[in-house]
Amino acid sequence: MPPTTTTLIARTLVAGTTLTVLAALTACGTETRDRPDRTLAAVKPVKPAAPAEPVVRGLPGMPPVLHPRDVYAADRPHQLSPVVRDFPSRVYVPNTESDTVSVIDPKTYEIVETIHVGRQPQHVVPSWDLKTLWVNNNRGNTLTPIDPKTGKAGKPVDVHDPYNLYFTPNGKYAVVMASLDRELVFRDPHTMKTVKTEPVSCYGVNHADFSLDGRYFIVSCEFSGELLKVDTEKMEVVAQQKLPFEGAMPQDVKISPDGKRFYIADMMADGMWVLDGDKFTRPTLLPTGKGTHGLYVGRDSREMYVSNRGEGSVSVFDFTQNKLTKKWHLPDGGSPDMGGVSADGKVLWLSGRYDAEVYAIDTRTGKQLARIKVGDGPHGLAVYPQPGRYSLGHTGIFR
Repeated sequence: MPPTTTTLIARTLVAGTTLTVLAALTACGTETRDRPDRTLAAVKPVKPAAPAEPVVRGLPGMPPVLHPRDVYAADRPHQLSPVVRDFPSRVYVPNTESDTVSVIDPKTYEIVETIHVGRQPQHVVPSWDLKTLWVNNNRGNTLTPIDPKTGKAGKPVDVHDPYNLYFTPNGKYAVVMASLDRELVFRDPHTMKTVKTEPVSCYGVNHADFSLDGRYFIVSCEFSGELLKVDTEKMEVVAQQKLPFEGAMPQDVKISPDGKRFYIADMMADGMWVLDGDKFTRPTLLPTGKGTHGLYVGRDSREMYVSNRGEGSVSVFDFTQNKLTKKWHLPDGGSPDMGGVSADGKVLWLSGRYDAEVYAIDTRTGKQLARIKVGDGPHGLAVYPQPGRYSLGHTGIFR
C-alpha cells in the first residue's frame, strides 16, 4: 500500500531534524560515528579572564599613571627621559651658610665648580619639565636657575621666602613652601608669577608628596608639629591635624609605591609617621633613629633609605616586608640630611648638615664610598639627572 501524503510529510520532517542535529554536532567538532555517547564531551569550559588592572583617574592634565601599584615605575635604573639624557651627571649641594652651590662629579668625588647664589640656599630642585634646577635662596628671597646641561647659573627670580619648592603633577603650577610667611604659594612654573596664595595656620611648612592620582598632597609643618592635606586642583587646605607626640618636628614626606601610605620623617620623635593619606586618620610612629630627617626610595621600589641626622646613620625600610631590615652607621659619625639616589641606584648621596661634608653610600652594602668637604651648612642636595618622566620637586621626586 503506497504511503499517504501525511506519512510522507512526517518522514521528511524527521529526516530534516536528524540532519540538522548531525550538522550541529559536526560543527562542534564531534565525531558522531565513532563516539556517539560523547557528542558533547569536546565542549570545554571557558577559562575565567584575569582581573583587569584598576584604572587610576589622575589629576586632569597629569601624565598617565604607569602602574596602579607602583608610583615609582618610571624611576628604574638608567631610565632617563630624552630631555636629560645628554646632561652630565652631577651632585648639586646648596651650602646654606656659605651662600654657594658645590657641584660634585660623582665619578671622581671631586668638586668641579662652585656657584655663588643668594642668601641661605636650602634646596636644589629639578623643574617639572626637567630642564632647570632651581636653587631656593630662602633668606635671599630669590630662586637661582641652573642649566643642568651647561652647569651655568642664570638670572635670579624674585620669590619671597622660598624654603622649598614643588610642582603639581600636571605641571600647571609651582608650589612654594613659604615657611616663615606661613603660606603655600601657587605660581607659574616658568615665570614664577603668583597665581594663588593659600594661607596656613600651622608653622614651618617645609616638605610634601603627592597622592598616586595627584589629586591631593600631604604637607609637613615643622615648627608646630602638624600635617596638612591639600586639594591640588582647588589649591586649598582641606584637612589638618596635630601629630600625637609632644614636640613633634616633621620633615621629609614620601608616599609608598602602592600609594596607600605616606611616611613622614620626624627629627624629634626619632622615627617616621605612617599615615593613611586618603582617610587622613591619626598616624602611627615607626622608630628609626635619632634625628630622622630624609626619605629616599630605591630604584626597585622595594626599599626606602631613612637618614637619621642625630646619630649618623641610615635605616633601610623594606616596603614588601613592611619593616626596617638594616641600619648603616657612618664611620666617624656624621649628620646625614637630605639627598638622593644615583641614576643607576647604586649610590645614596646625603649632605652632612653640621659637618660641611657630603656622603656617598653604597646602597647594596651600606659602605661609605666617599666623604667630601663642601661649604658650610650643606642641605637639600640634588643628584641629577635621575630617571623619571617629570619632577614633583624637592631634591628630586620623580614619576
